[in-house]
Amino acid sequence: MIIVIGSVTVREEALEDALELSLEHVKRSRQEPGCISHAVHIDSEDSNRLVFVERWEDMEHLEQHFRVPDSSEFVQNMATLATVAPTMELYQSDAIQRH
Repeated sequence: MIIVIGSVTVREEALEDALELSLEHVKRSRQEPGCISHAVHIDSEDSNRLVFVERWEDMEHLEQHFRVPDSSEFVQNMATLATVAPTMELYQSDAIQRH
């Protein structure tokens, strides 16, 4: 499984637009093949910082997601609202069953 942790800090006056764009992106992404989960959260210490947590079956599906034109458009639109460059970290992981 691939885990993606991304974040972007947006201008205060752009937060509403950023949330709208983010929710559209999240809901669309959830429908893509290989998407296990995709969510956006507001940072409790910085309400202008959005944090994205995604889980994908494998890197192949994530790469397909990156190639979707709407995904590229989302990144470009968010960059125009950001105060600093967005970040993204990728991790490969296996689930651990705890009894």
